[in-house]
Amino acid sequence: MNMQEVLEQSRGRMGTWCKSCPVCNGRACTNHIPGPGAKGTGTVAIRNYEGWQDVFVNVDTIQDTNAVSTTFELFGKTFKYPIFAGPVGAVDMHYSDLYTDATYNDALVEGARKAGIAAFTGDGMDDRIMEAATATIQAQDGIGVPTIKPWPLDIVKAKMELAKQSGAFAVAMDVDAAGLPFLKAFNPPAGRKGVEELKAIRAMCPVPFIIKGIMSVEGARKALEAGADAIVVSNHGGRVQDGTPSTASVLPKIAQAVQGKMKIFVDGGIRTGVDVFKALALGADGVLVARPFVNAVYGAGAQGAQTLVEKLGSELADTMQMCGATDLASIQASMVETPAAK
Repeated sequence: MNMQEVLEQSRGRMGTWCKSCPVCNGRACTNHIPGPGAKGTGTVAIRNYEGWQDVFVNVDTIQDTNAVSTTFELFGKTFKYPIFAGPVGAVDMHYSDLYTDATYNDALVEGARKAGIAAFTGDGMDDRIMEAATATIQAQDGIGVPTIKPWPLDIVKAKMELAKQSGAFAVAMDVDAAGLPFLKAFNPPAGRKGVEELKAIRAMCPVPFIIKGIMSVEGARKALEAGADAIVVSNHGGRVQDGTPSTASVLPKIAQAVQGKMKIFVDGGIRTGVDVFKALALGADGVLVARPFVNAVYGAGAQGAQTLVEKLGSELADTMQMCGATDLASIQASMVETPAAK
């Protein structure tokens, strides 16, 4: 089964708004929420996608060897590719009731692990979402990253205990979820987190802690001060705030400011292995891909997730071969051209 066949099978299963487009660029779903769209004008998801299209790769095939390695080391684990499935929640509301969050995460985590990568899982108002996600990660020998919303500390502590029991190799918090309506309406208040509060959350976590939702140099510095082991440069796919820049446009300056002091991941509009290569050249250690995995799982379950990973991975390897890279460490900024450089 190839990705085109997976997408064909997913059409008609995705609900009202997602059309399983040949290219998931945010244009067909625009600002439809519920649905896979972005907030307000719906342009941030489109901007994320187009940001990577404005970066070009430099071909250089005068090299000594054809061999390339896409192997990625992270927090003591070895992965086939520097690609992770991003967390998606409330799939039965935003897509269709073919899957619940629990059954979606079951397929996603299993498919990702079989393909040699790991999946981040989502969180929600219903405690059973995190309970099921962490149980799934435990069943996959801890190869998964439970992602906790920025709840009040007592709730974070309870969910962190579930994460510990799962044996997950890392835990994340998507701090930009502060913009989600259900968090704003939560009682007691949930949402923004100060550095000291994040330090307290970091102290609860016995494994590497990832802060997702960083879009500025100042945000990256605060995450580092809070003790994060990694950040995800992310605007939540445009779903929490309209009018933000693309993740591709802010990644280089964040990477320059961090200077290897913590791992950097990026998401938002990454749709091909060529995009993955561009992200690594601009300073990311790895990437997250979210929406396309929903189409993959709805199309063919865990097998669909595997098919998507292999597509992205083979495209990454091909681009490395054509641009002169032999392994991930050899991917350099000089291998791409950005709008500022043209």
